[in-house]
Amino acid sequence: MENAQINAVIEANNAAVGAGDMDAIIATFEENGVLVGQPGMTAQGSPALREAFAGFMAINPQITVHSHEVIQAGNIALHSSTWTMRGQTPDGHSIEENGFSTVVLRRQSNGEWLMVIDNPFGNHLVEQG
Repeated sequence: MENAQINAVIEANNAAVGAGDMDAIIATFEENGVLVGQPGMTAQGSPALREAFAGFMAINPQITVHSHEVIQAGNIALHSSTWTMRGQTPDGHSIEENGFSTVVLRRQSNGEWLMVIDNPFGNHLVEQG
């Protein structure tokens, strides 16, 4: 049951990104949540998250998650997944990227799960060799 709730948060975030729904994106994060916008660069808190996602949404990203794994320890969960993102640059060129995502979530006092850290670039260290 909780794995389904955790996966649903990830799916809601990806759907909100694809729809360009900034409020729905932010609603999947804790107040001081962190996004790795690219390896080595983070955005923390709602204003920074809004700025980071606004830049990303300019390419109209459509994210497909291929597989999920959830490891839970009490009120903390680690969600790992493989993904493909398709989008288009403002000048019309198609973009396609694949990756491995790691997300740390925390169960809130109301039972809802929210993202604390979202790192869609979990595979960058492997790619460096």
